[in-house]
Amino acid sequence: MSRNLGRNVFGHAEDAGKVMTLEEGMQLLKQWVENPRLQLHMRQVAHLMKCWAAERLQLNEQDQHRWYMAGLLHDADWEKWPDEHCGRIVEELEKRHQDPEIIHAIASHGPRHFGVMPVTQMDKMLYVFDELSGLIHAYSLMRPEGYAGMEVKGVMKRFREKKFAANVSREEIMEACGMANLSLEDVIAFIIPRQAQVA
Repeated sequence: MSRNLGRNVFGHAEDAGKVMTLEEGMQLLKQWVENPRLQLHMRQVAHLMKCWAAERLQLNEQDQHRWYMAGLLHDADWEKWPDEHCGRIVEELEKRHQDPEIIHAIASHGPRHFGVMPVTQMDKMLYVFDELSGLIHAYSLMRPEGYAGMEVKGVMKRFREKKFAANVSREEIMEACGMANLSLEDVIAFIIPRQAQVA
């Protein structure tokens, strides 16, 4: 079933800079997502987004929060409305008059599925982190020590094993890294220690 959103413009220009609080975002997440594993994935991606905004882009706290919220809510409709993902959360955020950049990032985090290409840095990094975060977390679960001592080469070995985390699209991960002009190894090295903080 196609989940193509059929448009490329999201939100309203006059809502630029309007972002719900962390408490409001967590309330929406908990209302829409009951699966604790999916909640964890969303919080992990949110943390990675905030860390990238802070460390690599030196953005201020307000912008870091915007990046965090894009990550926190990107899969909010997946559990209850998988056939409408991510149309439901896009519409909800438009109704709530949220920042159009956040909405576009969510709409473009799966361009092969939603028909929206990542344009901004926020768009591209959400696409980069989404699938790769899941693969790395799956790897942590099979290691007795979890994230402790995890190395890039270990993740790369699992990345090349198509049967491991088979639902994770290696093609999309490589496409995302290419769009962001980043090497897969560098992104993995960035994710490991930071994602371990939200395990």
